[in-house]
Amino acid sequence: MANLTLFSQIISKLDRLSFSKIVTNKQTDKHQKGYNSWTHLVSMLFCQFAKSQSVRDISNGLRSATGNLNHLGVQKAPSKSSISYQNKHRSWELFRDYYYHLYQYLGQQARFKQVKFRIKSKIFLLDSTTISLCLSLFDWAKYKTAKGAVKMHTLLDYDGNLPAYVNITNGKTADNKGAYEIPLIPRSVIVADAFYNDFSLLNVWDSNKVFFVIRHKENLQFDTIKENELPENRHQHILKDEIIVLKNKTSKQKYPKKLRRVVVWDEKNQNTIELITNQVTWSCNTISELYKSRWDIEIFFRDIKQLLHIKSFIGTSENAVMIQIWTALITILILKALKALAKYNWHLSNLVAFIRLNMFVKIDLQKWLDKPFEEDVGPTQNVIQGVLF
Repeated sequence: MANLTLFSQIISKLDRLSFSKIVTNKQTDKHQKGYNSWTHLVSMLFCQFAKSQSVRDISNGLRSATGNLNHLGVQKAPSKSSISYQNKHRSWELFRDYYYHLYQYLGQQARFKQVKFRIKSKIFLLDSTTISLCLSLFDWAKYKTAKGAVKMHTLLDYDGNLPAYVNITNGKTADNKGAYEIPLIPRSVIVADAFYNDFSLLNVWDSNKVFFVIRHKENLQFDTIKENELPENRHQHILKDEIIVLKNKTSKQKYPKKLRRVVVWDEKNQNTIELITNQVTWSCNTISELYKSRWDIEIFFRDIKQLLHIKSFIGTSENAVMIQIWTALITILILKALKALAKYNWHLSNLVAFIRLNMFVKIDLQKWLDKPFEEDVGPTQNVIQGVLF
């Protein structure tokens, strides 16, 4: 594999057969002239790995790999106009479906599993992040009077910290409204902040046998039915553990069942965190630690915004923006898969930076992942200096 570039070896790890099946199903290559769906995917992944700032950068960057394009499955480097046209017209759903295919495949890999919690429930972290856009250029992205934005409502799988579901809406959509469409897996647990303290939404989750751990709002009105005993001589940060029912008439109509309320002291920020859950058998410390793990989704949002290319866009149409976001998600999935394969303890920021610097270097990918700083020293030669006189 050392005769292939690093980027070619990364692309070769993608499941092209499944991608072709999605292309056939979506008919995204119908009437295409040269710039097919696979070339489009490779171009947009190059945009993410190289952090290209324009379609010109993508076109010129791939042109610089002349002689190596066939290893990418690409016949010729696309022109600027071809990239722009297809970003506007080829359905972004192709890239979304391919992301979910790759996620399902990699999600089965044991190397992504975390064993912090001794519970059998699948853990999901729910939150959203706003991506700001210029309203004069992206007039479809309604947010504020003089500002545009899209919002990524993300359900993050705790194992591997990869999105199990993403709903991209305009910036005006409230967090709780964007969460109604998320897939629900019975016996799983969803951890979220106070923005998802919507009792109609919580009732839908509970009816589908989904557990939740949510930070409740300060003005919550409730009656205490029972106070549970707190653990002695340990977990001193747990201040209260009780069973409650909602007191407000409207809230009670939306969620008539009992809830468990756990109050935790946050030593770092010197404040209390008040949580509600429909899970009554887990320890109060497990409830506390589950909510603490919610910080992982904030780290995910930070990584994808800092390391990849979704803060500025190479196209202004809604379709182009969606394609760029979904290819960023495919890229972060590839990066985490490479990180899991490596023996070297990579930080994600270092990994993406090193790939960016060595994209067209011909070096064995696995050896480089395992020992990135080891020089490739060839066999020593016994050199006999000739006699001059």
